[in-house]
Amino acid sequence: MGSTAIMINLFGAVALLLFGLSQVKNGVSRAFGARLRTGLATGTRNGIRSFASGFFATIALQSSTATALMTASFVERELIKPRMAQIVLLGANVGTAVTAWIVGLGIGWLSPLLILIGIGFYRSKSASRQGLGGALIGIGLMLLSLHLMSAATEPLRHSDALIAFIGLLDQAWPVAFAFSAFIAFVSSSSLAAVVLILSVAATGAVPSGLILVLVLGANFGGAIPPFMASLGGAASARRVTLGNLIVRGVGCMLVLPVAGYGGMALDLIPTPPAMLPVDAHLAFNLLLTLVAWPFSSLLSNRMAGLIADEEQPDMAPKFLDRTELSTPVVALASATREVLGVGDLIERMLLKTAEAFRGSDMAQLAEIAQLEARVDKLQQEVKVYLAMLSRVGLSDENSRRSIHIIDYAINLEHIGDIIEKGLLPQVTKKISLGLKFSDDGYEELTRLMNLTIDNLRVAQTIFVTRDFGLARQMMEVKVEVRRMEKESAERHIKRLQDGRIESLQTSSLHLDMLRDLKRINAHIVSVAHPILDESGLLIESRLKAAE
Repeated sequence: MGSTAIMINLFGAVALLLFGLSQVKNGVSRAFGARLRTGLATGTRNGIRSFASGFFATIALQSSTATALMTASFVERELIKPRMAQIVLLGANVGTAVTAWIVGLGIGWLSPLLILIGIGFYRSKSASRQGLGGALIGIGLMLLSLHLMSAATEPLRHSDALIAFIGLLDQAWPVAFAFSAFIAFVSSSSLAAVVLILSVAATGAVPSGLILVLVLGANFGGAIPPFMASLGGAASARRVTLGNLIVRGVGCMLVLPVAGYGGMALDLIPTPPAMLPVDAHLAFNLLLTLVAWPFSSLLSNRMAGLIADEEQPDMAPKFLDRTELSTPVVALASATREVLGVGDLIERMLLKTAEAFRGSDMAQLAEIAQLEARVDKLQQEVKVYLAMLSRVGLSDENSRRSIHIIDYAINLEHIGDIIEKGLLPQVTKKISLGLKFSDDGYEELTRLMNLTIDNLRVAQTIFVTRDFGLARQMMEVKVEVRRMEKESAERHIKRLQDGRIESLQTSSLHLDMLRDLKRINAHIVSVAHPILDESGLLIESRLKAAE
């Protein structure tokens, strides 16, 4: 029963450590996420700045995995060069080691104070202060977990079972290496594994050589989760995480055969024996940085040869980075960029349709169906992305912005449907049957098509800038489109009454195209509705008030 209670206490302390790590990551992302991302993306112009960026980002986030995934996403978007990315991850490795070393200093007495201060910040109404409070609470919980681990392992100091288990591991270093790597992999944190090793090593029963082997395993296992997480990403992202995994793996394989001598060298360091695991962790990562840094360019080139570029499907979103969901402002900006891309696809569809109409060129219509499929896919991805964002908790302003982005994406998708299912068959019919509009009818439809394309371009600008003046002009354009559609229909009827042959042949086609272009403009103009509605300038009904 005693051993069961010890294991429950130990696993509970480990769970608390992992929870504390997640609290620090989420809190720092919420408070300083945008600054961290900006610093990580822009602070990589040279090797020293790249190393420092990875180092400080990891200390702030308490997660080299998070730093690795952010770096991989930046490489994918060509914000960081592959060689600099490898150096960033070397800095992240050292950042994790320094964090473990600080945790091992025995400052657990700060835990209640940090939690108390964190609660004070967390009760603030400011999102950044709440994030800072969450981070302080997380650090406090991490220190508390270390104290609990120490208390849980106290009864093990004289345990025959533990001594026997350690003896078995000491006789099979590859097994000890794999065991430690597995713990780091499962916990997705080399820091958690090293802290656990620190607690067990405090019993005094673990030889120095074995401690070094366990630390090597924790380092290797901690590099696996980022690589696994990037498997579904672009080739450029996989190169970064695989390169980091190879660097750690090669480093571990070089040190593992001489771990006994390494352990003796660590014993010579004038620090308390209880600090040996974190000393080994820090020494290994510093040595790995010194050795691997000069080969970072060679490594990135070899990764490019090992993982070839693959053609990205056109339907894949370009800007919806799920690692940005912890920073709503950045995520909303990315969603906005993605929807602007959808608007560009719609403009391309309209231009292709207009060119086919003017030149009777069927080849211009061949791409319409594919473009519409991309529009459908991307607007669905945007909706899913923003639905995930809403779960992290948004301010009222960000929530409204999210709704506006979804509304605009849906309206663009409706426009794509109208082009594919309305204008496309109508223009196809005109070309395939060799139909010719009257000069007046042709000019009216062409003018309305050109106005529709111009309106879409203005709507794209309104969507980004939320300019009140442009929004008001857009509403006035809606009235102009309605007037043009009505007058064109009336003139067409007049031409029919005059018995003009061209108008008789294209009657239904002319009226259907007018109707669809009017519907498209109605969806385009909708981008102005939220802006004018917030200003109280929209009314629910167009009916005149009774006299």
